Amino acid sequence: MKKVTVLLMIFCVMSITEKVDAQSFKGLDKSPLDMAYFPNNFAHDRREGVKAVMRVIYSRPQKKDREVFGKMVRYGKVWRTGANEATEIKLYQEVTFAGKKLAAGTYALFTIPNKDKWEIIFNKDLDYWGAYRYDQSKDALRVSASVDEVSKVIEAFSISFSEDGEGKGIMKMGWDKKVVSVPFTY
Repeated sequence: MKKVTVLLMIFCVMSITEKVDAQSFKGLDKSPLDMAYFPNNFAHDRREGVKAVMRVIYSRPQKKDREVFGKMVRYGKVWRTGANEATEIKLYQEVTFAGKKLAAGTYALFTIPNKDKWEIIFNKDLDYWGAYRYDQSKDALRVSASVDEVSKVIEAFSISFSEDGEGKGIMKMGWDKKVVSVPFTY
């Protein structure tokens, strides 16, 4: 009887192990998650005294020969500023965007794209998919930003920062042949 019980236990363990091994993991996302820090080298800089000012977490949709602005991303409509979950920006200190102060904290980053100017929206509502539940009453700040046409196609939606070293910087969002520049001070 002991042999039967031991064999049965071994069989059960092997069966469970086989099921665990047979499970598959999710493949790579078509719009991978990415992160941008300001200052740009913060994540890799180990010097004492270097502090992050802000971090953006976003998903990067691809152009894939599609018409992006005006078609996939509609003009005049709230956009999640990327793909998948709403883009989030974390400010580690107060930052002034386009002359308007925004307190330290974490915000959803939405935009309203138009041909010549974009509305940049910092919203207090976090942790949801897309812009489907966007609630304007929870906006912490709205600023306008200029749009520039570039000659080379930017295949994947991208966010980056540039700085002048004197407390001023620019958050840039680029995709297809458009680059939006949002000036800030810190």
